[in-house]
Amino acid sequence: MKINFKFDYKNFLIAVFIFLIEVLIATKLKDIFFVRAYLGDVIVVMLIYYFIKTFFKIESTKLIIGIFIFSCLIEALQHFKFAEVLGFQKNPIMMTVLGNSFSWIDILCYFTGCIILFLITKLDWNKNNSSHGRKAN
Repeated sequence: MKINFKFDYKNFLIAVFIFLIEVLIATKLKDIFFVRAYLGDVIVVMLIYYFIKTFFKIESTKLIIGIFIFSCLIEALQHFKFAEVLGFQKNPIMMTVLGNSFSWIDILCYFTGCIILFLITKLDWNKNNSSHGRKAN
């Protein structure tokens, strides 16, 4: 797998926008159960995707699969109270980032976010491929 460093302004803006949505969910919409419990997990994989695509030219499907595996690994570590093992009990930011409880529903949310990303990238590829006659990534 070939990885090239590059800065992509469009992906950077998308990542910043998604990050702001995540902050909004964590601070202002935290009392709306569906949004906090599910939507945040669906879009966090999108945040990771666009953040990585900001700096690296990586084939999209492979990146999406890697992000899903990474998300599942983090979720599995939550089962073993990984954040607490690292001593982050008194650090609310790290406890939020790493999480503190395992949930199969979270994995389903990550999977849903990855499927949405896959569809977005395929629609974008089809649009670029038909209008420019080349493969876009």
